Amino acid sequence: MRVFLIAGEPSGDALGAALMQGLRDLVADVAFDGVGGPLMEAQGLASRFPMAELSVMGLAEVLPRYRQLKRRISECAQAVLATQPDVLITIDSPDFCLRVARQVRAADPRRQVRTVHYVAPSVWAWRPGRAAKMARFIDHVLALLPFEPPLMQAAGMDCDFVGHPVAAAPRATEAGIAAFRAAHGLEGAYVLALPGSRAGEIARLAPVFGAAIGQFVSRHPEHRVVLPAAGAVASHVRAQVENWPVRPLVLDPGGLSPEAAAEQKRAAFAGADLALAASGTVSLELAAAATPMVIAYDFQWLTWQIMRRMALVDTVTLVNLVSESRTVPECLGPDCRPGLIAARLEEVRAAPQAQRAAMALTMERLGQGGEAPGLRAARAVLAGLDRAGAQPRQIQPPP
Repeated sequence: MRVFLIAGEPSGDALGAALMQGLRDLVADVAFDGVGGPLMEAQGLASRFPMAELSVMGLAEVLPRYRQLKRRISECAQAVLATQPDVLITIDSPDFCLRVARQVRAADPRRQVRTVHYVAPSVWAWRPGRAAKMARFIDHVLALLPFEPPLMQAAGMDCDFVGHPVAAAPRATEAGIAAFRAAHGLEGAYVLALPGSRAGEIARLAPVFGAAIGQFVSRHPEHRVVLPAAGAVASHVRAQVENWPVRPLVLDPGGLSPEAAAEQKRAAFAGADLALAASGTVSLELAAAATPMVIAYDFQWLTWQIMRRMALVDTVTLVNLVSESRTVPECLGPDCRPGLIAARLEEVRAAPQAQRAAMALTMERLGQGGEAPGLRAARAVLAGLDRAGAQPRQIQPPP
């Protein structure tokens, strides 16, 4: 069996590596080709070029590299057509990956190469027409959220919910939390500050987060503040928190192995009493740690005006969506103000029980305790090939 995979950023590299491991567990003879990062390379992929070339976000960053990215799209599509794999699996990074799939399908109208996209676009939130456009060149979608398959199927694609990786991630142990607290002198309560992982959003949110947490801690001086920073922006974070009314403990993963950095982050999340976080998948990481939270995010004025008119749901927090509750308070756009955020932190601190129940339900619905997402994704890919009438493969029996 021959599989061509494309991932464009670290999260996709992790998904791809787990899927590759799942395929190797299930198929006696499988060969990989494509583009990926170090985790996929560790699973046997010889990346055709460095994945880092594709890890570009934002118009200002993309424009100078537009011609190079366009050339890479064409190179990937031509490589798929030349090698004729059983399946092309594109992983997230839709601006790049879906353009490759579109070019492949345009040159392969008989669908000899099955196309699978891993991570459904958030059509439940906005721009639902994207699903119908994808269906012209994508055969099968692997979804991370349990409510996504009907939306993809309605547009004409196969779709399987395969579980979210956060539900299968290791959990911090009591011993690990105690060691983390001892190492950093955290004897009492502390609140997490999570103003994002990109320099732009950190610059926009850090002043608001600092003022809000300052108001909260002035009423609860027993709380310290801990800010786990992504390695690439740790120095930027330090500069942004210089003038906070309460100096946070900034956790810089630099100098730690990836495993030690991940363990430190898990312990920091699980040991916290409360968190203030930017909008994003971090809400699921907090839910996995059972840490009550408030979500806050500010947008550029034009972005907010467009989003509030196009939004199809009344919440952006995945815990609220997956649990079908609204227990996680949000301070978005014009509501992203220190006084309002501090008030929401007070409310959550006083009554965290409903939110903890919603977080537990979220983890259950995302597949916690079940088969690993990478293995589920591999089974879905193989079942899709069988439905499409591909050549039979020697499938290993389940363990």
